[in-house]
Amino acid sequence: MLPYRHAVNIKTGLFIIGIGLIIGLLAYTQVLVNKLRHDNKEIVHLYANMIVDIIADDNDANIDFVFENVIQKAKFPLIQTNTEKVPQIWKNLPESVSTLDQISSYIKIIEKNNKPLTLKYNLSEGDEIIFGFLYYGDSLIVQKLKLWRYIEIFAIGLFIFLGFSGFSFIRNNEKKHIWVGMARETAHQLGTPVSALIGWVDRLGDHPNEVNTIIPEMKMDLKRLEQIGRRFSKMGTSSDFERLNLSERVERVVEYLNKRLPSIGKRVNIIKDIEQGIFIKANGSLLAWAMENIIRNGMDAIDRENGEIIVALRKVEDKIKIRIQDNGKGIPKKDWKNIFRPGFSTKKAGWGLGLSLANRIIEDIHEGELKIIQSTFHAGTIVEICL
Repeated sequence: MLPYRHAVNIKTGLFIIGIGLIIGLLAYTQVLVNKLRHDNKEIVHLYANMIVDIIADDNDANIDFVFENVIQKAKFPLIQTNTEKVPQIWKNLPESVSTLDQISSYIKIIEKNNKPLTLKYNLSEGDEIIFGFLYYGDSLIVQKLKLWRYIEIFAIGLFIFLGFSGFSFIRNNEKKHIWVGMARETAHQLGTPVSALIGWVDRLGDHPNEVNTIIPEMKMDLKRLEQIGRRFSKMGTSSDFERLNLSERVERVVEYLNKRLPSIGKRVNIIKDIEQGIFIKANGSLLAWAMENIIRNGMDAIDRENGEIIVALRKVEDKIKIRIQDNGKGIPKKDWKNIFRPGFSTKKAGWGLGLSLANRIIEDIHEGELKIIQSTFHAGTIVEICL
């Protein structure tokens, strides 16, 4: 259930981020619109005050000056009407608005967003005379910003949709890859003991006098099958740690694989170089699984008859180091960082699960380190487990 919860959390987070972006961008756009409208209103107020002053002076020349130097520079629609709301002067109207009827209809549209200013001047007795109204609309920039908010919503909505679709597509591919990979890893794990059992049965048929030697080995392979079943049944659950003799555990892994190499068709000699008396608190079954995967990966990399793998165990100060060295074809330097990533494989038929599983066991479960120390083309690779 945990991966599913993570997927839900990611989708929820993506949705919240998208909604947050929409709200933020809409709010910011509205702030810009309001600011531009305020600036336009200031210009209109200035023009209205100038008209009032000019009317009071009764100077037509000044009216022409205001129109030429103020109205002409305005970048938004302006309409001056008389008290009956009949248009008298207008500027910056859309090309489709030209007749008085069209201008009157346009006034009803722009006054929805911007309240008109009343043109009036005060008499000396304290009375005032209203001589018209000044209507103004949104500038081209404001109109574009108002349209832009819908483009923003569409773009962010598209981003959320593509994000959800892409995430779902990737997860479905990962699930498919993991299931196929796990099936191959299961077959890979079962292959050694099953092949060994078949080999022991054949040998027992040819050499019945070796029954006392073969039966213990067959029991070991049966125990191995049981152990593999327990490994897979405990995947995704918490791991039990116990104090164990790591030296003995590494020796058993090497000896088990060495005895069964002929049955799995490998001409490889596994050499052990193990320091005795090294103890550690760990999950022995999982550590053995990780080592086997690394050793098997080394076997697969060997394409020569005199294949050799050296498994060394040392305690260096407060660290325990297991080095697995093969004389295979090597790993390109550019692939060192990716070799432990799920799904990555340098093999044509590989699924990139064995080493990634080993990496999870070492680094995530045991809080150790798994890395490539050295790799040379057609000379081999050294992989180190540090615990």
